[in-house]
Amino acid sequence: MDRLLITGARVLLPDATAAPHREIVVEGGRIAALLPPGTAVEDAARHDAAGRLVIPGLVNGHTHGHGGLSKGMGDKWDLALLLTHAPWIGGHRGLEEKRLATMLTAVEMLRKGCTAGYDLAFEFPGPTMEGLQAMAEAYRAVGLRAVLAPMVADLTFFQATPGLILALPEEFRARAAGLSMMRGEDVLEAIHHAACGWRGDDVRLGCAPTIPLHCSDDFLEGCRDLAAEHGMLMQTHVAEARYQAGGGLERYGTSLLAHMDRLGLVGPRFSVAHGVWLTDADLALMAERGAGLSHNPGSNMRLASGIAPARAAIRAGVTVGLGTDGSGSSDNQNMFEAMRLAAFASRLWEDATEEDWLGTAETVRLATEGSAKLLGLDAGAIAPGKLADLVFLDLSHVNWAPLNDAANQLVWTEDGSAIREVMVGGDWKLRDGRVLGVDEAALARQAQEAADRLAGLNTGMREWCEAVAPHVSCHCRALGSRFTQARRLLRAD
Repeated sequence: MDRLLITGARVLLPDATAAPHREIVVEGGRIAALLPPGTAVEDAARHDAAGRLVIPGLVNGHTHGHGGLSKGMGDKWDLALLLTHAPWIGGHRGLEEKRLATMLTAVEMLRKGCTAGYDLAFEFPGPTMEGLQAMAEAYRAVGLRAVLAPMVADLTFFQATPGLILALPEEFRARAAGLSMMRGEDVLEAIHHAACGWRGDDVRLGCAPTIPLHCSDDFLEGCRDLAAEHGMLMQTHVAEARYQAGGGLERYGTSLLAHMDRLGLVGPRFSVAHGVWLTDADLALMAERGAGLSHNPGSNMRLASGIAPARAAIRAGVTVGLGTDGSGSSDNQNMFEAMRLAAFASRLWEDATEEDWLGTAETVRLATEGSAKLLGLDAGAIAPGKLADLVFLDLSHVNWAPLNDAANQLVWTEDGSAIREVMVGGDWKLRDGRVLGVDEAALARQAQEAADRLAGLNTGMREWCEAVAPHVSCHCRALGSRFTQARRLLRAD
């Protein structure tokens, strides 16, 4: 029987302002109807959801599946230091490690109420068909939807950051200069080959030129053409850290986003990840082009990047979603935490008033409908015609005792621990607190074995990265300071 009637639950309305009792009819993987309690429905299987609050599945607007093996690495790191340490954090990974990391990420997202994610997946020195397939299969095993966008570049962090290699002590320069990515044309060919043979609608292939500075103009234009040829979504880390914004001014004489727009990348299939240092002109340009923004407050705070101008982006007309970032840079995949931090961060802007703050219902919509738009999904609300991606929360859990206001408690009190069931496309993926497609105990054992093995293989690179890190930090802080000074001069004019 293809039709399912979900009874007895409170259901979060599309505007997220109320959660009355409703009955949900699911048919063909979509929501067929919302009905008053007690409405008779013929030829339907029934699921009693009494004592549950049903919300649309949360959608992670920006993550990195490969970060599943990297949680808890590093303490007082900003973004520049994270990128400095990336060679040992992600070194020596084969197909099994890529699959394991992505499966850990997917399982955590599912357990914490997320039904889809925008995954900027990394392979060194470049993407492979086998690696992308292994990561896609991990999402399919767990049952999540995903945009799997290879995170690619033709320049390393050391090559990309203006003046960095020459600023290092001589003992570090040769090795820093010797690190290299796959040739740009080979990267583009690998993604093209994968796109031509890609199968499956629930895990779609995207393209993610990782950071503008890490990509030559020819490479960025190649990504643009590749995405257009295959109809792929494209997401890029833009102006995440202040030193990157400063590097953009030094290299291009303009903002990073303006430079990408000159190359033709900014459009309806394009979204910015982070965007902490976007200017008002950048936001106006994004709105004009139909581009989106994934606001990732957890990692922005963790890496000392700053607070993204989410309210300014919304007012400019930009589609805004929320994301967690990868577990290597924010350490969890908890979209409830992302909502809470986004709402908190909106209150920290100097001279901000209540009108500038993100309200709870609005924040829930960013994490559902907003992020769904970034992924091109017809999801994010419980309404007829939408995908039946649903999360069931236990209203007897301490987070909901008593139930005073659904939106407020989703943002202020829920942490994922009240989730009991998750449905994706009308199919159960989490039942009675158990992930149906994965042996989690075996996954945990395999993850620990992989982590221990990789730690030994990467010892030498880790030592070198730790030695060079203070010099990188000094240089990148100077770049950021020059950006701050330039921006003050512009404002003074």
